[in-house]
Amino acid sequence: MTTHYIDIRLRPDPEFSQVHLLGALVAKLHRALVQLQASDIGVSYPEHVLKPLSKRGLGAQMRLHGTPEALRRLTEMDWLRGMRDHVHVSDMMQAPADAAHRQVLRRQFKTNVDRLRRRRMRRKGETAEQAAMAIPDHVERRPELPYVQARSSSTGQPFCLFVDHGPLQAEARPGEFNTYGLSQGATVPWF
Repeated sequence: MTTHYIDIRLRPDPEFSQVHLLGALVAKLHRALVQLQASDIGVSYPEHVLKPLSKRGLGAQMRLHGTPEALRRLTEMDWLRGMRDHVHVSDMMQAPADAAHRQVLRRQFKTNVDRLRRRRMRRKGETAEQAAMAIPDHVERRPELPYVQARSSSTGQPFCLFVDHGPLQAEARPGEFNTYGLSQGATVPWF
């Protein structure tokens, strides 16, 4: 159960944008969770903004959720090396007992029709016309969720990690978190 939390706030930096720093922070967390083989640490972005679209983003604060033992394991490995000048890290604190709960999950979208068609042409040996018939233009979606630019640790390819903060729930739901601290089932306290 995610009973405790640690807040990590980005400090304003004239050399690096908030988006750039958040991307680096997410990458460092991902590598640390992979190294720990941890599935008991969740993440939320309390300052995320959905609307207006021009202001959409995850904000300047990342909140890590977990048991005291899980969060201690993470902090003991000094996973923030190289970022300490760019962040302020709170002490570990207990989440409010009366907090609502919320699922924070990754959403994936078919966002680029041309890329999907090229992939289909390679996989199925089709012509551009055949791929266009199989994958029409309306398949492409323009997601309106905040995201962070990430890089796959297995392929090295860049991708957009879209983060959805689900509806508020009265009760906590246990479960596992992935190596980005996101879950398809578990909730984290929301306050």
